Amino acid sequence: MKNKEPIILAVVVFFSLVTYYLVEPYAHHVMHKHVESENFTYKDLAKITVDGDAANGKILVTGAAACTGCHSIESDGVPAGMDAVSAAGAYGVNPPDLSNAGVVYDEKFLADLIKNPAHALKVEHKFDAAKGQMHPMVAFYGAGGDLDQEIADMVVYLQSIAVSKDELTPKMAYENACGRCHAMNYEKWTQIGEKPKFKHKKDELAFDIKVLEYQDSLKAYMGKLPPDLSMYIRSRNEQFISTLVENPQNHLEGTAMPRTGVTADAMEKVLEHMRNAGDTKRAERASVGMNVMIFSIIFAIFAFLWKKQVWRDLH
Repeated sequence: MKNKEPIILAVVVFFSLVTYYLVEPYAHHVMHKHVESENFTYKDLAKITVDGDAANGKILVTGAAACTGCHSIESDGVPAGMDAVSAAGAYGVNPPDLSNAGVVYDEKFLADLIKNPAHALKVEHKFDAAKGQMHPMVAFYGAGGDLDQEIADMVVYLQSIAVSKDELTPKMAYENACGRCHAMNYEKWTQIGEKPKFKHKKDELAFDIKVLEYQDSLKAYMGKLPPDLSMYIRSRNEQFISTLVENPQNHLEGTAMPRTGVTADAMEKVLEHMRNAGDTKRAERASVGMNVMIFSIIFAIFAFLWKKQVWRDLH
């Protein structure tokens, strides 16, 4: 009987190549298409063309614009109107503290967010005012003066109270931009804040119940619970994460995930926090590697000197 093993091998190799060269590229390039970064320029948003007045911006933010009805500004002594769980029950998600909004978010994004939240966040497909589907954040229509000037004043005020770019830590950037929707269990971060250590189990259970209540509101608002990001930096590459945050619709058309409007610097801080969470030994490993290199160099020097000493009389 003729040996059929080469034929069987050829068939297996053929179908393996078909699977690799057709199915795999489809999965990676169509189902997970490559998206070029827009470098966080937000070209679809209008530039602020007037100089803002921070003093008047404060009056608007804390008064006529009613921002502090939903948002706290801890750096300026303005507390939150309600706790995170109650806020999520009312709005779907807890509105962020505005202390560092001026450094985390792009100024064009902030201006458009104040004027038209659904447009700035790219969720107009979910919140269509013509159909009575209003975004939880109420748009600002002005306080009697020039609307563009008033919005510029508010943006400048938010920038004036924020920490500098150098003072903004990776953790601060993550918690402000991502932490109200995404937990990070490896860092003990929940959507309502960092989970503390409890002396009594009943207190821990009470905290967990609050987290679950918040998550129920978030699921109702978003359609599903946003994923925990502890290891996301390792399961997804950084380019994917960066472009997803920059414009979620480019990756997942119709997604309920809003555009966050962070600056390029803030995004790098967010990624740094995710790197630290996804690889907790990263800094330690780098330090050990440097020490090993230093040891190797010193050892090589002493080995060379020892070799010269041993072979000196033979040369």
